[in-house]
Amino acid sequence: MAADARQLDALFATIAARKGSDPASSYTARLMSGGAPLCARKLGEEAIETVIATMSGDRAAIVAESADLLYHWLVTLAALNIEPSSVYSELARREGQSGIEEKASRPQNNTPGKAE
Repeated sequence: MAADARQLDALFATIAARKGSDPASSYTARLMSGGAPLCARKLGEEAIETVIATMSGDRAAIVAESADLLYHWLVTLAALNIEPSSVYSELARREGQSGIEEKASRPQNNTPGKAE
């Protein structure tokens, strides 16, 4: 299989299928049994590890940590019953718009705790 974004959809399908499985036999099920807070915590940990790998300049570590980050992002979406296609649609909506314009179009303070 060619390596492209289809892997995200295939991985999401696997993750969604494991929702409700025995946490003793599936890491994915174990994460989801902790609910969205546990999934979000793990997502944050992987984001930090990706930043650390980026700061070190270690390309192999950046790739590996990015894969972990995407996995945990998908687990978090699944825990919240959000399909990746919702995120893809939002990206498509923003296509062709500068980041500055997009950010200015948002209501003030709609992302609590987000650093600028």
